[in-house]
Amino acid sequence: MMDRRQFMTSASIGLAAPFVLRRHALAAEVTLKLHHFLPAVSNVHKNFLAPWAAEVQAASGGRIEIQIFPSMQLGGAPPQLYDQARDGVVDMVWTLAGYTAGRFPRMEVFDLPFVAARRGIVNSQAIQEFADKHAAEEFPDVQPLVIWGQDHGVIHAKKQIQTMADMKGAKIRSPTRLCAEALQALGATVVSMPVPQVPEALAQGVIDGCVVPWEVVPSIKVHELTGFHTEIPGSPTLYTTAFLLVMNKERFAGLPEDLRKVLVEKGGQRGAQMAGKAFDDRNAEVIALVKERGNVVVQLADDEKARWVEATQPVIATWLADAKAKGIDGDALLGEAKALIAKYDTPA
Repeated sequence: MMDRRQFMTSASIGLAAPFVLRRHALAAEVTLKLHHFLPAVSNVHKNFLAPWAAEVQAASGGRIEIQIFPSMQLGGAPPQLYDQARDGVVDMVWTLAGYTAGRFPRMEVFDLPFVAARRGIVNSQAIQEFADKHAAEEFPDVQPLVIWGQDHGVIHAKKQIQTMADMKGAKIRSPTRLCAEALQALGATVVSMPVPQVPEALAQGVIDGCVVPWEVVPSIKVHELTGFHTEIPGSPTLYTTAFLLVMNKERFAGLPEDLRKVLVEKGGQRGAQMAGKAFDDRNAEVIALVKERGNVVVQLADDEKARWVEATQPVIATWLADAKAKGIDGDALLGEAKALIAKYDTPA
């Protein structure tokens, strides 16, 4: 296992300056490094991670300073982020639970097709409450800070997709294992990859399209590399995915009690609501940007959505069987997830 000093030497972090929040003249008592996979211009960086870090700094009276390293500046690949936090290579990471398939079997329930709500703030609050209940089982080796979910995923492609017939044979990028299984059930040829690889894959013809939420489209130039965008109407929607903002367990435990309290109070539901809102608030602006380019935005017809729901039911059945084989009550988890979505899915 690589210790912190060895890693920081090998990563050559001097090549790129971190995004550091400095609001106090005096040096912070604690400096925490937060590592993630998207560029600094991305929505999550600008409208969640940076403001959240600023809130933590302010609430700590300037005693905590969070340095944010975007675009994997500290080395490694996106699927390695969770282990970087676990092993103490960095203090905090933001990543996707689905980047390491099967590692978080209970959290996967929200990745199942047509379980999640359309709005990010709904999914985020539901996922955070679920994670709070199951943290000891799912995240025993890190300190969870904020666990949230995106809003509805959109299909972005080089051709129009309005039916399963349109989907047949299309090479579509998927973010997670269960989303991949759902897309396969709809007829797509699935290519799985972390989102930073999407622009090059689209440009080189490795994929014909991808599923991502609106908010990330500008930062990875999806609107410049595709011309057609298909939304799934209403709730439930095709998929969401769980995002993890987690911290090295020993680093957290070593903080003074009052600083641990700051991180806990700024995390949890407070952080999840902030993150979910950052997704929802970006949609109208991005859709307008897409339409300005002359791209086509359509909604799946309701009767076609019903066919998609039916076609993806085997994905849920397989997941339930797999959960049972692991000694996990998948039916109970699915019922819990749906109940939490319903709890928070009140009119906007």
